[in-house]
Amino acid sequence: MSNKSVNSENGVNQIRRKFLEFFESKGHLAMKSFSLVPHNDNSLLLINSGMAPLKPYFTGQEIPPRRRVCTCQKCIRTGDIENVGKTARHGTFFEMLGNFSFGDYFKHEAIAWTWEFLTEVAGLDVNRLYPSVYLEDDEAFEIWNKEIGIPAERIFKFGKEDNFWEHGEGPCGPCSEVYYDRGEKYGCGKPTCTVGCDCDRYMEIWNNVFSQFNSDGKGHYTDLIQKNIDTGMGLERLAVALQDVESIFEVDTIKALLDRVAELANTSYKEDAGKDVSLRLITDHIRSCTFMISDGIMPSNEGRGYVLRRLLRRAARHGRMLGIKDTFLANLANTVIELSKDGYPELEEKKEMILKVLTEEENKFNKTIDQGLSILADIEEKLAENKEKIISGEDAFRLYDTYGFPLDLTKEIIEEKGFSVDEDGFNKAMEAQRKQARAARKATNYMGADVTIYQSLDPKLESVFEGYNSLTDSGKIIALTTEDEIVEAIAEGDHGTIFLDKTSFYATMGGQNADIGVIKTEDSVFNVVDVIKLGGNKIGHVGYVSQGMFKLNDMVETVVDEKNRRKTAANHSATHLLHKALREVLGNHVEQAGSYVDAERLRFDFTHFKSLSKEELENVEALVNREINKALPVVTDIMDVESAKKSGAMALFGEKYQGDVRVVSMGDFSKELCGGTHVHNTSDIKLFKILSENGIAAGVRRIEALTGDGVIEFYQDIESRMQKVAELLKTNESELVSKTESVLDEMKALKSENEKLKAKLASEALGDSEESIEEIGGVKFIAMQVSGVEMNELRNLGDKLKEDVDGGVVVLASDVDGKVNLLCMAGDKALSLGAHAGNIIKGIAAIVGGGGGGRPNIAQAGGKNPAGIKDALDKAREVFKSQLN
Repeated sequence: MSNKSVNSENGVNQIRRKFLEFFESKGHLAMKSFSLVPHNDNSLLLINSGMAPLKPYFTGQEIPPRRRVCTCQKCIRTGDIENVGKTARHGTFFEMLGNFSFGDYFKHEAIAWTWEFLTEVAGLDVNRLYPSVYLEDDEAFEIWNKEIGIPAERIFKFGKEDNFWEHGEGPCGPCSEVYYDRGEKYGCGKPTCTVGCDCDRYMEIWNNVFSQFNSDGKGHYTDLIQKNIDTGMGLERLAVALQDVESIFEVDTIKALLDRVAELANTSYKEDAGKDVSLRLITDHIRSCTFMISDGIMPSNEGRGYVLRRLLRRAARHGRMLGIKDTFLANLANTVIELSKDGYPELEEKKEMILKVLTEEENKFNKTIDQGLSILADIEEKLAENKEKIISGEDAFRLYDTYGFPLDLTKEIIEEKGFSVDEDGFNKAMEAQRKQARAARKATNYMGADVTIYQSLDPKLESVFEGYNSLTDSGKIIALTTEDEIVEAIAEGDHGTIFLDKTSFYATMGGQNADIGVIKTEDSVFNVVDVIKLGGNKIGHVGYVSQGMFKLNDMVETVVDEKNRRKTAANHSATHLLHKALREVLGNHVEQAGSYVDAERLRFDFTHFKSLSKEELENVEALVNREINKALPVVTDIMDVESAKKSGAMALFGEKYQGDVRVVSMGDFSKELCGGTHVHNTSDIKLFKILSENGIAAGVRRIEALTGDGVIEFYQDIESRMQKVAELLKTNESELVSKTESVLDEMKALKSENEKLKAKLASEALGDSEESIEEIGGVKFIAMQVSGVEMNELRNLGDKLKEDVDGGVVVLASDVDGKVNLLCMAGDKALSLGAHAGNIIKGIAAIVGGGGGGRPNIAQAGGKNPAGIKDALDKAREVFKSQLN
């Protein structure tokens, strides 16, 4: 590395480990980073803070696994995307270290541990650390001053804008931050420079949020019963301080990546300011892209998939600007994975997939950018023709939205040629799209989750699913709701949801549709039509009471529909066999990208980049049926996640696993982490048949298939239709192919004969055309009406007449069943003197009640007024005369 050697103790991976171990020693549960894809939170596109995935624990909707938690959370923020690269401050991807208390410790412990970690564990100089507090938070000031021993003049008081965390209505509270003095070399040199200055000298590295109030969103605050601690510290920022480097782009892991980019571009960092912009941008964006793909996000034109595509394309374009040849993003992702797998093992697990997605998308963009440049060249040409200098905002936005051209790229290219862009128009088009996106987003409360009656349920309520090996169970009703309120009872005719302490009903989860059946007592029946899994392990049985009444605390029997469960299980087990078969036939880049199974059929989405050939589909289908016929035992083991992965079990793409997991094995062929229900033996699936295979998104394919009785019914339906066709063709099924061929041959012969007769009739309709030829301005011209001639034959007549007029003009009009066909052809001689067939047709089409046009040499139109044909042909002469030079 070009920057000074970094003590391995202060490397990014080491700092992360030290932080988590420190808070574990203080009784915290160290949780793995959550996925970048928010869970049950419609307010966020991507996780953008350490607190974001923990919202349900702060709001009390879910009970946390422990009241003290610490994480290192991967985050993405794209609000300043246009500045990434232009400065060394901005980035889209970062890691947020955080320790959290859910109603446990508060300010005293939080502040003490902040200081202990920064000074004793991280080893920062106490004389270079400066705390800040909210100006009304005397308690925090006293703790820093009296308990930690920081002189009063070194504690800075700031107002609401800086030191009070609030987001609409809900939990909020004052903050206490810690700033680090990086030294005069990073300062602005002003005598007033101190904590809070905009320069780079004093850097905020730690933020304690004391969540102690509840806001009504209108300026009124009440004390929270459960006070929480939400702290955050940017890992990369802390590394900047500990490694004494200029920016996040020079800390050990990020600098190693940046150096790899520079190597590919045959340059070095800080040699050329223009190139440095591209080096920083690519370095940041490839980190975001690699982590996003590892969490199952695929490039698309909407939502988080669009964020990924935009980041990816910006990186690819800057690679071109640096002169990097061929595809390079996968190469860099390899480096990201090597540098970050210590803290994020999922990067290594999904490596093949990540590299494949990046390469495919980069190839696609390389084709798209060339198309975009071509479109831009056309726009420039039109502007030059019209003697204009400004590209419209709509055109600039089309280049951005369709071809991935950021506004700065369009400006850069066209400014060299003396053009400019209507930036206001571009921004209006951008805002219109944003409004559309906002309107499409679901209505949410301040914490982002949809408001439903279920959120009012007691978070302590829990349900246990006991239906893996039994279709019946007994349980106690722990809650009852209608669609809009929690109730004590529901009676005959009522629709609602029953929550039980234990149940044999499987809730919709992991792509498997819920069980159906009944919940009953001696004299009451509740028909279950859906089963839902809610946060905090609550299972809700949705349906209606068909008999009697159900009350809170009633003991009930759960009875799952056996046939529906059996058929659903067969389809689910088949998806496991299909997943493995696809990997064997297509390669290990195949990952499950989604699935849906119910009793009728299965749907399986997977990552692959082109349609499957007939042979590949046949091989996949044969492989699944082979394993079904082997009658493999389906065995389920319960083990911890790490043991499961070591055993070779495949984890689902983008899925987060915690605690013990179920590992479903089918002989030695398939082994997956799965919580769904399955057959006992692959032979229970009976048969497997692929119905269709198609693309549903960039890099994602979908297979729909049937199993067991569904396959038999599929072939019975085909047989029934074949019998019907045989009856229509008056033959038997064994002769169906030869009979069909015979009928097609007969149709072909009749069609040929029909075409000859039509040509003959059309020719006869012309009569003696020579008498109708006239000469206008030295060019032969003919305008004729024929009857009953369709457009195809009209063109054939036109070709025939073109020979007679020797490079002149032919105009034909035909009336067919009350409609009009118009045709005009212009030969070379007429064209050289100014004739234009398209304009002749435009000039006469309205007379026959129609419209049309075409090229200079041939044009056609349709109309609805045969009575106007004579006037139209007379008008054609006038238009032609006016065209002659």
